[in-house]
Amino acid sequence: MSRLDREREHLNNLSRSMLRLHRALLDDARVSYERVHGRIPYNGAVLQLAVNDPWFAWLRPLSQLMIKLDELMESKAASTSAEIPSVIQSVRTLLTPTGEGEGFGRQYRTALQRSHDVVLEHAAVKALLRQSVPSKGRVK
Repeated sequence: MSRLDREREHLNNLSRSMLRLHRALLDDARVSYERVHGRIPYNGAVLQLAVNDPWFAWLRPLSQLMIKLDELMESKAASTSAEIPSVIQSVRTLLTPTGEGEGFGRQYRTALQRSHDVVLEHAAVKALLRQSVPSKGRVK
């Protein structure tokens, strides 16, 4: 298996794992939203809220990274391989919970404290990040 094939397989595994994490985060955000605003009547409404409601805006950086991963997997360009370490590092950085600020890191930390499913999916993504195919000059 070539290096590029290994990288694409790894990206595919990472993408699927991040999708499960995103789903767990969305489910957790839905529960907290419903505690404040009442029950969301159907799943389509959840999607509309996730796209349009400020309550779910903190999830958008993760959604954007997932789109970037999918684009890299679909790309046939030679430059794709060079972009992979940068995207992997972006995932590592984003998925670092923090108690500071009001952005993704803080909301992510809260979700990790609140949801067992989020913790499990976080651990799965982190395990894949540790297995990332190293690139020249990059420290794991």
